[in-house]
Amino acid sequence: MAKHLDLEEQEQLAEIKHFWNTYGNAITWLLIAVFGSIAAWNGWNYWQRTQAVQAAAMYDEVERAVTSGDAARVERSFADMKDKFGGTTYAQQAGMLAAKSFAEKGNTDAAKAALAWVADKASDEGYQAVARLRLAGVLADAKAYDEALKQLGASFPKEFEAMVADRRGDIYSLQGKKNEAKAEYTRAYQGLDERAEYRRLVEVKLTALGVDPKSLTPAPSATTAPAGSKP
Repeated sequence: MAKHLDLEEQEQLAEIKHFWNTYGNAITWLLIAVFGSIAAWNGWNYWQRTQAVQAAAMYDEVERAVTSGDAARVERSFADMKDKFGGTTYAQQAGMLAAKSFAEKGNTDAAKAALAWVADKASDEGYQAVARLRLAGVLADAKAYDEALKQLGASFPKEFEAMVADRRGDIYSLQGKKNEAKAEYTRAYQGLDERAEYRRLVEVKLTALGVDPKSLTPAPSATTAPAGSKP
């Protein structure tokens, strides 16, 4: 009986040995690939978390610089942010904040550069759109009307189309092109949901140009202005 069991065990061992000789390498490489992928995924997540923490800290530095009113410090901290964490959302937010600070200090060139960077580099379409709208405004204030209109000629998400029309109307109005301004303000008015707060401002602009907004019918696909997005 013992010999019978020994023979069975030997046969099982032989089968296992044969199986391992046939598939052992493939199984080993598969396990290496699986555990390697897990390690890489964990490493990537750790790196992402570390990047986010560091980027947040650097954004805080930009914010403190803006609060202090130190323009040179704002410029340095934003430059560091772009260099080290340019691909993060924090960098895009820092760009918008820095641009606002530069504009308030009268540093138009720095404001334009910061907004242009966000418009070109931001991975989020919303940030790109707001940056282009604000850049168009800065350019219009500098009387660079053609450049401003060029910014508004870029591709925008559908929810920003009414606001783009409104900004384009502002530029035409500054140029004294009343008919073009009326057309753009009308497009903006019709494109905004009647409950949108921003629509009231467009209404005032139309009234100033002699257009009765109440006579205009809203477009079928009217959209509400994005929350908190003052161009």
